[in-house]
Amino acid sequence: MTDPLYSDIDGPTLPAHFYIHIPFCASKCSYCDFASVARPSEDVVRGVFSGIRSQLRRWSLASLDGVVDTVYFGGGTPSRYPEQVTRVLAYMREHISVRSGAEITVEANPDSLDAESVGVFAAAGVTRISVGAQSFDDSVLRVLGRRHDTQAAWDACRAVQDAGLDLSVDLICGVPGQSVTSWSESLARALQTGAGHASIYPLSVEEGTPLAVAIDTGLLDEPDPDMAAEMMVMAESALGYLGLSRYEVANYAEDDEHRSRHNLAYWTGRTYAGIGPAAHGMLDVETARTVGLLDFGATDVARVRYANANNTEEWLVGQGDSVETLTAAQVAREDVMLGLRLVRGVPAEQVEAAGLAGVLTALADDGLVELVNDDSSRPGPHWRTTQRGWLLGNQVFSRVWLAGE
Repeated sequence: MTDPLYSDIDGPTLPAHFYIHIPFCASKCSYCDFASVARPSEDVVRGVFSGIRSQLRRWSLASLDGVVDTVYFGGGTPSRYPEQVTRVLAYMREHISVRSGAEITVEANPDSLDAESVGVFAAAGVTRISVGAQSFDDSVLRVLGRRHDTQAAWDACRAVQDAGLDLSVDLICGVPGQSVTSWSESLARALQTGAGHASIYPLSVEEGTPLAVAIDTGLLDEPDPDMAAEMMVMAESALGYLGLSRYEVANYAEDDEHRSRHNLAYWTGRTYAGIGPAAHGMLDVETARTVGLLDFGATDVARVRYANANNTEEWLVGQGDSVETLTAAQVAREDVMLGLRLVRGVPAEQVEAAGLAGVLTALADDGLVELVNDDSSRPGPHWRTTQRGWLLGNQVFSRVWLAGE
């Protein structure tokens, strides 16, 4: 799908959206299986930031038309490195055209965010900070292995607000030992921060993590999926009542201006570049050929995905990267699958064109999706998930994607 910013450009284009992965943390949380390195050496940190600038430089040398609309620094914990992150942003502005008014997001952990570091980000042109509070209950934070406490989460959020930046708050529900009362209080505290955006995730227990080991050995109870679903519904009701409406499976915003433009790019089939170890990117065919990710003789390719090496050491020496190609039929299915993550759903004509009307009808018979006509979210007939389909989203998405297998 062509990005609206580039509707008048023919040929290969610079992705309008850049994700930059900073893979470093002070410690690993008990539930984390993300690509991150705890307590890295100074040499590794310098090497990775240098490598990030080199990857950006290669994009600049491609001389592609277009401008960057969003930049997202994820991790890991980018907020631990305000000076290095802002130098990368300055380097990017120098070598790549970044649009005036671009959305620039930095993920942050409360233990590494204060008025001083927020000031550094603000001065560099960061517009948005996503604070990983995860809970405003100290006992829940201990189960999750977080380094901060409730007061630190509150202080970090206030620092963002005081600096005049857009604030997003992340919370996790369905944590072993987390009560409905605890969850309700965390939602209330998150709203009291004045955040214009919130992300609400049910806990996922990943194999090999300390949390999984604690559950397997009986130190913690197994998470209750029904309780997690109840908490997700509570969040939708509480946040919606006070003005943050759900617009995607896990994301809520005060209004359109506070929605994450960067994440919306993922869910609407826009191209994006992934920079840094473990970062992923998605390109159109012409751009992929121009930057050397696709052979000019390749046929039956409509979209190119790539993944940088997860292992930091492999990435530093240029090893371990991977490339995946998608056919036009796969792209059509993927766009419907991703579009169903959005509350507004997917136009019925798009579903028909993708050959998925039968699949969506079967999902409707199971009470997971519904076909509706004009409403406030989207004009014309469109498919969207029901509340049950929202809570059982993985069933919906997998059935859509596997329809062509």
